[in-house]
Amino acid sequence: MSTSSELIYDLEVTTIGSLVGEFTAAGIWVFFHERAPSEIAEFAILHRAEPPQRPIIPSQILEVGDEQYVIQAVGDVANNNVRELGHLVLKANGLTEPELPGDVCIEARPLPEPTVGTRIRIWMSTGEDAS
Repeated sequence: MSTSSELIYDLEVTTIGSLVGEFTAAGIWVFFHERAPSEIAEFAILHRAEPPQRPIIPSQILEVGDEQYVIQAVGDVANNNVRELGHLVLKANGLTEPELPGDVCIEARPLPEPTVGTRIRIWMSTGEDAS
């Protein structure tokens, strides 16, 4: 992203659960903060991050390495989940209305295989109101 874009959220992947590859193939990533209970670790991407600087909303840009995805929809409880638990359900399904209240929907494109150390960032889009 350009240096004039505002960074909303920045997380670093610390652990990849054994089922994450299957979820990735289905276009779904389930994130939890690295302090999450061990029973979650099997299907989750655990990460280290501070809470988002602003709410996550449609039109923001999700960046994974060199890939960028436009956020299309954000469920009613998604921002509270990410702020309180570091829990984010990311779905690359292209929906403009989330299926579930915790979903964050992005463009329907393949997700890359996450690796430990991957940085995932959300940026304010250039047309977004910064107030």
